[in-house]
Amino acid sequence: MATPRTDPLSLEVVELIGTVVARYYEEYDQAAAEHSLTGAQARVLRLLSMEPMPMRRIAQKLKCEPSNVTGIVDRLEARDLVERRPDPADRRVKLAAPTEKGRATAALLRNSLNFAREPLAELSEEERRVLRDLLKRMLGEGVE
Repeated sequence: MATPRTDPLSLEVVELIGTVVARYYEEYDQAAAEHSLTGAQARVLRLLSMEPMPMRRIAQKLKCEPSNVTGIVDRLEARDLVERRPDPADRRVKLAAPTEKGRATAALLRNSLNFAREPLAELSEEERRVLRDLLKRMLGEGVE
């Protein structure tokens, strides 16, 4: 494992990343509230709009307890934003999937997040690509 960097530049980068994350969640929660959703409900809906998945996987991705996800999905289901369906690969497993209304709401949420759009628009395509690749590298993901 790499030794954590404690030099001033690394500490400044960590602080800036924290500020970006905090602003993202603040705006995400505001956008969610405009649709009468909590931030957690909006994040589950966003995740499911990419692909249906079992509760356990949602919990892993959001780093929370499966029982919390069950409650969130229950509330989304009551609003006709999510439905549970059998997994075609294993009928014992239930997948949470967005309804048509859920997909539309997820798209509205995604389109209302503006905080990073304007600053990103000021970067060239190459700068955005480099930023994306560096973030992926920090997360241990493959770079395209």
